[in-house]
Amino acid sequence: MLDKAKAIQEQLIAWRRDFHMHPELGFQETRTAAKVAEVCEGLGYRVRRGVGKTGVVADLGTGSPVLAIRADMDALPIIEANDVQYCSQNTGVMHACGHDAHTAMALGAAVLLAKEKFPGTVRFLFQPSEEAADEEGLSGAPRMIADGAMEGVDMALSLHVDPSTPVGDIRIESGPSSGGVDSWFGAVLGKGAHGARPFDSVDPVYISGHVILALNAIISRRMHPFDPSVVSIGSVHGGQAENIIPDRVEFSGTLRYTEKRVQEQIHAEIARAFALSRSLGGDYELRFELGTPPMQNHPDAVKLIEAAAADLLGRGHVLPFQKELGGEDFGCFSDLAPGAMFALGTRLEGDERFGHNPRFDIDERALPIGAALLAESALRFLKRKNI
Repeated sequence: MLDKAKAIQEQLIAWRRDFHMHPELGFQETRTAAKVAEVCEGLGYRVRRGVGKTGVVADLGTGSPVLAIRADMDALPIIEANDVQYCSQNTGVMHACGHDAHTAMALGAAVLLAKEKFPGTVRFLFQPSEEAADEEGLSGAPRMIADGAMEGVDMALSLHVDPSTPVGDIRIESGPSSGGVDSWFGAVLGKGAHGARPFDSVDPVYISGHVILALNAIISRRMHPFDPSVVSIGSVHGGQAENIIPDRVEFSGTLRYTEKRVQEQIHAEIARAFALSRSLGGDYELRFELGTPPMQNHPDAVKLIEAAAADLLGRGHVLPFQKELGGEDFGCFSDLAPGAMFALGTRLEGDERFGHNPRFDIDERALPIGAALLAESALRFLKRKNI
């Protein structure tokens, strides 16, 4: 399968560079989705457009089992700083997280599987808006699920480029593989006054100092050290003039977790931190926006990918995850069926280009590896299920 993928490497590069040159933000991926649908239809897939607003579902084969392969398509609101032929032509938007490569590799897997005979169905989920939520706080995965994208699916697979890992290696293991993500929005309420008369005020800036200290102590003093968790303050805004004490200071932030009970505890601790406002004469407002759940790699899906990778790349090229709590809404799919995501080594030697950075880029020699692993893993699952 790897040899077959290498035979279409130039096509994979062409697709990836085309998507890179024409990046689209979440739920705006109309050009990308049209291209994806056109290619899949040309390969004989049954295609549904407009799934989850701008997503594409492409099926090949009939009946069960059903193996889903997911690729996210959206870009980020970043001005690209790379000087390359395939630089973004959409000012202020850039594929800075590798979703152009994910889409190209999924198309490559679609090409490879279209040439194979297998029982059951392979389903490609070309997903919009992994990076952003809509006006109701939902990203592309739950939107596709609401439109029936996961109906009948027995297993779901995906990959993500890893600019810190060499080409030819992958990283995967069972268990939590990304953090659950919630956002929080708070305000410390006080009483404004002239800056020369602080005794007339209930100073929300002063109170906010205590709240900030309490927020930053949640992880180190309130959470169990073996429970992965993060609380971060992303913005603090208060006041408009140097000689006026404002009547409120507004906050926003993010929290990360891998267990439901930890999520609940963090919510309670953030509320406890803001409640300090009342003991100092003020008050507070606080609300949470629930985001994507933690991504759990199922042992069966992990074994499937590990076995394929060991045969295609060699056992020594299958490495454990470098765990962190970045968010990834593939967890919405893997909550509904056993699933796993692997990290694909794409490091540019001597010049690492990390995600969400204006200079992000990948070593394109990784593209056929990703396509081959997706196709081989899918094929093995479908054929094994038929025995």
